[in-house]
Amino acid sequence: MRRHPLLRRTLTAALTLAAGSLLLTACGGAAAGDSGDDTGNAVTGAHGVKINIGPDQHRIHGVKDPKIAALVPARVRGTGELRIGVSADGSPPLTFHATDDKTLIGVEEDLATLVADTLGLKPRFDPLSWENLFVGLDSGKLDAVFSNVTVTEERKDKYDFATYRLDRLAMEAKKGSGWKVRGPKDVAGRTIAVDSGTNQEKILVDWSRENEKAGRKPVDIKYFHKPSDTYLALQSGRLDGFFGPNPTAAYHVNTAGRTEIVGTFSGGGSVQGEIAATTKKHSGLVKAYAAALQKVIDDGRYGKVLARWGLTGEALTSSRINPPGLPRTAN
Repeated sequence: MRRHPLLRRTLTAALTLAAGSLLLTACGGAAAGDSGDDTGNAVTGAHGVKINIGPDQHRIHGVKDPKIAALVPARVRGTGELRIGVSADGSPPLTFHATDDKTLIGVEEDLATLVADTLGLKPRFDPLSWENLFVGLDSGKLDAVFSNVTVTEERKDKYDFATYRLDRLAMEAKKGSGWKVRGPKDVAGRTIAVDSGTNQEKILVDWSRENEKAGRKPVDIKYFHKPSDTYLALQSGRLDGFFGPNPTAAYHVNTAGRTEIVGTFSGGGSVQGEIAATTKKHSGLVKAYAAALQKVIDDGRYGKVLARWGLTGEALTSSRINPPGLPRTAN
């Protein structure tokens, strides 16, 4: 069986069907936060909520906590910087480019900035491919990775984790489909797109096999190279659904206004996964990250950041160090 990396690769292009549309409204009616200015950098979502997608983000900042800052190893503290790896292939609302097409913005940058502020360090973002994020940690080039990384038992062999979001997946369908997905039988005989090599693919394959064993029809799994092709197929009726990360699905639903989420699931299947700040094992940084995250959770800044990007439903009440991760996978 193919080894799945258990990280949902984020979509690599814009998630809207309408050209140039980058509109967002917070899920569940949550406030979206600072709307920025009115000079083309603030856009209005489906329900009138504005969000700043310009290069000047007016980010919610943390305040240095000397006690927590003292947890940072001297070798890092002395540089005055926190070198943070983020996805070069990201998509809203995780990591994406502002209207200047060069400034990195998104929930990952916002949360990493809160951590760096609390530690009294300047965040320095380094956009890298998925593989090179871990190469950067291994080589000492990076102090942390904020890139939608799920805690797994395999990864805990080499890395330390401080959690900051629930790992959620979503099934997206054409608006008004009337379809609800709660488990394997609800996808029997359906045509569903998924990204190759992801945990959602593994879950979908397992569901399909379960359906066949139960005498139901298997899932017709489809793969597309571009998000735009996936969504065109969904709108045309060639697909029943697209199974992907909840953050990007929620963003697309709220921006394009032509699809809906018909089911949400843990990124770990039967195990509730958690997304975490990732650092090299025994780097001495994980306690500082967890303490900084707990600080901003408790003072409300964390909640404001998640609300700004429509991810309140993925909030944690505490940051855990190296919690039980997703189970090891068979080769």
